[in-house]
Amino acid sequence: MTIIKGIIFLATAAAVTACAPITDKTRDHGFDSKDLSQLKAGIWVDPQGCDHWIIDDGVEGYLSQRLGPNGRPVCSGAAPSGVATGPFKSGSTFPDHL
Repeated sequence: MTIIKGIIFLATAAAVTACAPITDKTRDHGFDSKDLSQLKAGIWVDPQGCDHWIIDDGVEGYLSQRLGPNGRPVCSGAAPSGVATGPFKSGSTFPDHL
C-alpha cells in the first residue's frame, strides 16, 4: 500500500511542478532577491582538476563548469582539487553558518 501512496505522491508532485509559472532566471529569488550580476563568484576545482564557477548565496547556491572560448573545460590549477577559492560567499547578506 505504501508503494501506491508513493507513486501517487510522485505523480501529483510532477503534475504540480509542470504547471509552475516560468520565472526570470536572471534574478535571485528568495530572502535577499537581486539580479544575479550582484553576486560574487569563486572557483571550485573538481577532483579531475577542472574549474567550476561557484556562488554561495546563503540558502541557495550556483555551480557551473568554467568553459573556455572554444567550449572546452578550463583546468587552470587555480586551487588544489576539491578546494573552492575566491569571494563566492560575499554576494549575500544572508548568514551562512557552514
